[in-house]
Amino acid sequence: KNELDGLSDAAIEAAANEAKSRELDGKYVLTLRNTSGQPPIASLTNRALRERIHKTSLSRGSRGGDYDNRDVLANIIKLRAERAQLMGYDNHAAYSLENQTAQTPKAVNERLSSLAPKAVSNANKEATDLQKMIDAEDGSFKLASWDWDFYTEKVRADRYNFDTSQLKPYFEMDNVLQNGVFYAATQLFGITFKERFDLPVYQEDVRVFEVFNEDGSALALFLFDGYARSSKRGGAWMNAYVSQSKLKGNKPVIANHLNVVKPPKGEPTLMSFDEVITTFHEFGHTLHGMFSDVNYPYFAGTSVPRDFVEYPSQVNEMWAIWPEVLKNYAVHHETGKPMPKELLDKVLATQKFNQGFTTTEYLAASLLDQALHQLSPDQVPTGEEIIAFEEDALKTAGVAMDVIPPRYRSTYFSHIIGGYSAGYYSYIWSEVLDADTVEWFKENGGLKRENGDHFRKTLLSRGGSKDALKIFKDFRGAEP
Repeated sequence: KNELDGLSDAAIEAAANEAKSRELDGKYVLTLRNTSGQPPIASLTNRALRERIHKTSLSRGSRGGDYDNRDVLANIIKLRAERAQLMGYDNHAAYSLENQTAQTPKAVNERLSSLAPKAVSNANKEATDLQKMIDAEDGSFKLASWDWDFYTEKVRADRYNFDTSQLKPYFEMDNVLQNGVFYAATQLFGITFKERFDLPVYQEDVRVFEVFNEDGSALALFLFDGYARSSKRGGAWMNAYVSQSKLKGNKPVIANHLNVVKPPKGEPTLMSFDEVITTFHEFGHTLHGMFSDVNYPYFAGTSVPRDFVEYPSQVNEMWAIWPEVLKNYAVHHETGKPMPKELLDKVLATQKFNQGFTTTEYLAASLLDQALHQLSPDQVPTGEEIIAFEEDALKTAGVAMDVIPPRYRSTYFSHIIGGYSAGYYSYIWSEVLDADTVEWFKENGGLKRENGDHFRKTLLSRGGSKDALKIFKDFRGAEP
């Protein structure tokens, strides 16, 4: 138990329960979360344990045995390259990007390459700050990748007199969902939500809400699947189980899936700030799906170019820190008191903290995605060569940093297998549209019905029924 110093009592109890479920009474089991990082690393004081968790996480899909993905990945990449050439394209990226707003690999490469030097420079400055913190504590070691999250929290606490654990008591999951996400949607669009307990669900923790327009007419069903479980893939995503269609008379059925760790029975579900932002983000996809108003399901909701689909979801993140919305949901789960202003000010002040790291790890994954998918069939590495190829690609792109691995290594990069092949750049590509739209909302009074109605009518309702950038121009009145 001493090895777990730094973890919360709830996390330690969860580790004990996990061990018990595996008939390992008296021990503790920390399960890997199938995401880009492992949350315990940020708080564990035991450096050796942080290293074990981190290295185990990075080796997912490349340890040999039945679950080694290297040969499978190499085969997929080669088959994609061969298909592209059969279709008359140089590589899979050229084939895939033709129908995106970026249109060509050259445009994507130029965007990513233009951002990389500044991101790496900022990350190096952040690394220097972390090393100073290590040295100040008489640490006789050089900063390693498994130290980054832990010492980032220490620097944050020192610089802002603030650490992220102070926020969790104010982010109880039901409050975040109903008094945050739903509240913002109601204020903007006039829609309301009623929980349904009479409908079947595929897992007992899934919640179902019927969504209504302001006039009382039914708009959609929304499923909220918030908890992590062993049978669930990692990350967060939106599914349209039924797509809207005037032709077929279908109303949308939309689901959001998160991977919040379920607390012990009787304990509240307290979210991290990142999980709060993710909840708002995924609901941005939901709005895109629910407000769809097209004839054919092929064009419904999020059936838009990959480098446009993240745009509405990123816009919806703005409401998570909008003062009126934050005040409504960020209340202490025990006392009911709102988050103190000084704590709120610190949250807002730290929004750009650690951005060098965040941007560098994202760019590394995006550039790796492009490197794999801009290969011709005879250039594709074998399974044994995949890891070495990855290292060389990151060095060539100028984003290879020992202390910052890519957000996803190729052997567990589910995005590029599950629909985002040659498309992981989409998040940062969409940020241009997102920033423009956030500015538009601010200039026009923020959380107002007329703003929401305009966004819904001109953009969210259109799905893929028109060229994406023309839809944006219909909303904004100008090119991005």
